[in-house]
Amino acid sequence: MVDGVLLVDAAEGPLPQTKFVLGKALRLGLRPIVLINKVDRSDARPHQVHDEVFDLFSALEANDQQLDFPTLFASARQGWAATSLEAEHKDMEPLFDLILRHVPAPHIEADKPFRMLVTTLESDPFLGRILTGRIHSGAIKPNTVLKSLSRDGSEIEQTRVTKVLAFRGLERVALDIAEAGDIVAGFKTATVADTICDQSVEWALPGQPVDPPTLAMTFSVNDSPLAGKEGDKVTTRMIRARLMREGEGNVAIRVSDTENADSYEVAGRGELQLGVLIETMRREGFELAVGRPRVLFQNDSITGQRLEPIEEVVIDVDDAYTGVVVEQISVRKGELQDMRPSGAGKTRLVFYAPSRGLIGYHGEFLTDTRGTGVMNRIFHEYGPYRGTITGRRNGALIANDEGTAVAYALWNLEERGPMFIDPGTTVYKGMLIGEHSRGNDLDVNVLKGKQLTNIRAAGKDEAVRLTPPRRMSLEQAIAYIEDDELVEVTPKSIRLRKRFLNPEDRKRAKKQAAAAAAE
Repeated sequence: MVDGVLLVDAAEGPLPQTKFVLGKALRLGLRPIVLINKVDRSDARPHQVHDEVFDLFSALEANDQQLDFPTLFASARQGWAATSLEAEHKDMEPLFDLILRHVPAPHIEADKPFRMLVTTLESDPFLGRILTGRIHSGAIKPNTVLKSLSRDGSEIEQTRVTKVLAFRGLERVALDIAEAGDIVAGFKTATVADTICDQSVEWALPGQPVDPPTLAMTFSVNDSPLAGKEGDKVTTRMIRARLMREGEGNVAIRVSDTENADSYEVAGRGELQLGVLIETMRREGFELAVGRPRVLFQNDSITGQRLEPIEEVVIDVDDAYTGVVVEQISVRKGELQDMRPSGAGKTRLVFYAPSRGLIGYHGEFLTDTRGTGVMNRIFHEYGPYRGTITGRRNGALIANDEGTAVAYALWNLEERGPMFIDPGTTVYKGMLIGEHSRGNDLDVNVLKGKQLTNIRAAGKDEAVRLTPPRRMSLEQAIAYIEDDELVEVTPKSIRLRKRFLNPEDRKRAKKQAAAAAAE
């Protein structure tokens, strides 16, 4: 979605992200052109998608002018757009002509004080925070003192503009004066949806607020016995600087300190966004330990009721797998909102499900649908708390000493549950080496080899044959751990461990938690 055109796939139709951007566009009073692309796909259903888009406009309470949207059909790969599927498929000229006719020219008041609405935020190591937006009135020169206003008109801060840039094609170029373009300023607090303006301006421009984070994780220094052996960025200072730099350029990330000086709370839009951040840091050479994701609850200001983030989940799945998907999301307190055929033997399911129930579900979803399902998620609202959701039912097998895992020991432990490691893997006390088949944790010895004597055995020794270990990706590991466990992330390895490595410390922490819960 841009100011003038809403792009929709001719096969997939409107998805949650389509609803998200279109809702914001309609609230700003925009009248978009609908462009139905990829009509050359074998499973395209352009006319049905057109009806679904109209239904979406209506559901988002579009006014009469917005509902009367013009529609074009296109194939970007083949390089054409047309007013109908039967029209000549020549070039993109119909789209350009329609934009000129339908989209109003920008209204800029050059004789009024400078005002600009911030639309994007990024961080530059030389210039600092870069605020990009559209200038609505006036002009700006370098070294001018400006102020920033929040959406309610209250003043946030004042600062001097260090440099003014504008886009020329795909490049940014420095300007002596800008009337419409981008601005680079040293504002420390102002962010997206705030107004940068002249000191004489008292009213902020209308803007859409940034949606709040819904999920948080604890990032801490890696304090395991193997710390510092695989990464070169392991200190608190390095981790904090990297997280703060991410928070400066990513409006959806919020970084805050915790009671522990070696750990930080990072809040974001979902486990995928936080997983991407962890993977990026890992590839940059960082070592860190991350805790289990937890949702950020709110309380209703009127009733005091506990509220939790609810997501809209849209799933396209083969008809044969609809039953298992509905069952699995129902177990996670999700509610089915819509179910309809989407063509080519597939069904589209729409759920409203709590974010905490969807943590770790994507991997199970791909397994249940044999890799053929497609799931899209987006924040819907904060709704009433939906009760307890069953988590992991099995305990863990925990190494009780430091050393190298032995095949004979792992072979003897296989009856206790599936393993996470291979023979020859370096382990340490408190590290999770497998999953217990029962609900309790069990400390085990994976270093014990077979006792050898000089007496020949009566029977022939069998070669040790091990079941292949269960490999976990970063996302699976984050979803698997419990509150008393951590994921140790390094450039080369992903390990599961207990928060407290010493068994006595774990027992003490468990007693303290039980006593606190009883109070």
